[in-house]
Amino acid sequence: MSTTLRRARRLVPVLLVAVWLVLGGVLGPFAGRLGEVATNDQAAFLPRSAESTEVISAQRAFRQDETLPAIVVWTSDRDTRVADRREAAAQALASLADAPGVAGRVSPALLSEDGKALEGVVPLRPDLGEELAPALERIRAAAERVPGTTVQLAGPAATQADLSDAFAGIDGLLLAVALVTVLVILLLVYRSVLLPLVIIVGAVLALGLACAVVYVLADHDVVRVDGQVQGILSILVIGAATDYALLLTARYREELASRTDRFAAMRAALGRSWSTVVASAATVALGLLALLLSDLTNNRALGPVGAIGIIAAVVSTLTFLPAVLVLLGRTAYWPAKPRPADGQGAGGRIWHRVAALVDRAPRKVWAVSLAGLLACAAFAPTLTSKGVPLDETFVNDAPSVAAQQTLARHFPGGAGNPVVVIADADRLTKVVETSRTTDGVASAAAVSASGAPGGEALVVAGRARVDVTLKAAADSDAAKDTVARLRTALHAVPGADALVGGYTAQQYDTLRTAERDRTLIVPVVLAIIFVILTVLLRSLLTPALLVATVGLNFLATLGVSSLVFEHVFGFTGTDPSVPLYGFVFLVALGVDYNIFLMSRVREESLRHGVREGVLRGVISTGGVITSAGVVLAATFAALGVIPLAFLVQIAFIVAFGVLLDTLVVRSLLVPALVRDLGARAWWPGRLGRDDDHDRDRDRDRRDVARVDAS
Repeated sequence: MSTTLRRARRLVPVLLVAVWLVLGGVLGPFAGRLGEVATNDQAAFLPRSAESTEVISAQRAFRQDETLPAIVVWTSDRDTRVADRREAAAQALASLADAPGVAGRVSPALLSEDGKALEGVVPLRPDLGEELAPALERIRAAAERVPGTTVQLAGPAATQADLSDAFAGIDGLLLAVALVTVLVILLLVYRSVLLPLVIIVGAVLALGLACAVVYVLADHDVVRVDGQVQGILSILVIGAATDYALLLTARYREELASRTDRFAAMRAALGRSWSTVVASAATVALGLLALLLSDLTNNRALGPVGAIGIIAAVVSTLTFLPAVLVLLGRTAYWPAKPRPADGQGAGGRIWHRVAALVDRAPRKVWAVSLAGLLACAAFAPTLTSKGVPLDETFVNDAPSVAAQQTLARHFPGGAGNPVVVIADADRLTKVVETSRTTDGVASAAAVSASGAPGGEALVVAGRARVDVTLKAAADSDAAKDTVARLRTALHAVPGADALVGGYTAQQYDTLRTAERDRTLIVPVVLAIIFVILTVLLRSLLTPALLVATVGLNFLATLGVSSLVFEHVFGFTGTDPSVPLYGFVFLVALGVDYNIFLMSRVREESLRHGVREGVLRGVISTGGVITSAGVVLAATFAALGVIPLAFLVQIAFIVAFGVLLDTLVVRSLLVPALVRDLGARAWWPGRLGRDDDHDRDRDRDRRDVARVDAS
């Protein structure tokens, strides 16, 4: 090779590293700036076509825009009657009428039936953003002027403020926990000083690139970002970039053990792993993009944002990482030495034993594994996804939860957060009467021109508004059932053309929409994965088996999660989006490990036959895939540092499911099934026809020779 060519091939990795470091310096800060374009306003994430969403639009005709109610609750310091404080409470509320952020008529002070509590509703603008906390402080300051009482703030405004507090500092805390966790695991597994640092730097650069792209798109209203999407993006990029890096570094280590030229070793490693990395990333990215079919805005938001993160992880893995590894050569693995994939060492001996077990009794291995997964999956139907009650939304104590509990002890559950009904004014009397007589309704009244219930009804373009107070708490299952009954009753009123909305109706519509989304998106994701696997493995039977096994792994995970959530964490239900998120992450990411395994099994089978290919595939990939699974599980588990039930549930489902997939499905079930089926597993590909085996093996040897020669 000429001196010029040698200098040129050394220059390429240097330039790649330099470009990435410059990009890291420019784009890195965006990882901490997503909060600037994020919104935790839950009203912005409603179903697009739901009846409750139509009500929000209809309210604007009354010049009563959607508001964010803050409910003030006064109780006596000594748990005695507070009726004599009613006038002072009314004055405190009246003083807030023109306060910044207030977007409507402040209610009078209402006395509870037991005489031990007062409440008032202060409607705030839903778009206050960072001004919400100061607005609530002004309300609290005014309310505390009522002597001898304890003041608490409840309602959607207080809940949203607590959500903002929960996500405060998410960037630094979550990223630090995830990176430290990954670094410790890599140090323990690979016993190398530089390699874990190189992988971490590559993951951080990928995250910076992804966050910069998402920031620009969110700033131009192309995508939406909230605290949940923001947290999942960080975890997804770190986990995926680390997984893909482990696959490439393992291949490079094998090639270095048999070659003296590190550039040739990297070309061979890339030649034999890039298609696997791209196929694995495609399953996750396309699976996430399937969320665009959802009618829930937060689901649609996660789809493109997550896909951008996966693409950034792949770009970093296939450009920055190879460049650094080529420059470092064997030094990257110091003090360990590169070795071939012969399964030597303590970890390798474990995978030799696993492979021997699969080879000795494949039918028994897959039967026992299958029985265990089916036993766990039997509990999947017990997982309740009707929503998380307000008192379980936060893992730790939240002021809004305590205030809501106080409110529920003294007032009807739906007080201060009514169901909003928009109907034709000609049928107003019948609508109010029907609402009042519906089971679960505490009261109903038309809204007057002043914005308060009672008085002459405000009529705009022949339509009127009725506020309906429910007996049950606004976020309870009983309240959602009442909304369903109310809709049935009001839709039956001739000529009323009634629409039922408000907070409880929004929760009900979100639940129904989530169920519809699962029915639509789950088969779409499975079809996407099947097509990708078919193209990669050139088979129909093996992709079908892989899709079936990861689907079973998901059901088994849901079954275990149902038991753990109820009996360990004390959750009575999960957010409606949790099963869908869990499915997309687990199935797409679970297929990753089967892609890593089966692409290697196919490669080895072309050289050595199907039986030997399975054994060699298990031995050569066992350590790296298990390491990748542990890293990904630990990374997602880091979501548990955010004190929200939704993210804690997602963290457990993905972490447990990834470990179950890595240690049982990929290690035992899939290899045993393929070993038992033999060449038939690759039907109708060439490996499925014994007379073509030698021809296929020769072709693969020629492909390997071409890679080596390049």
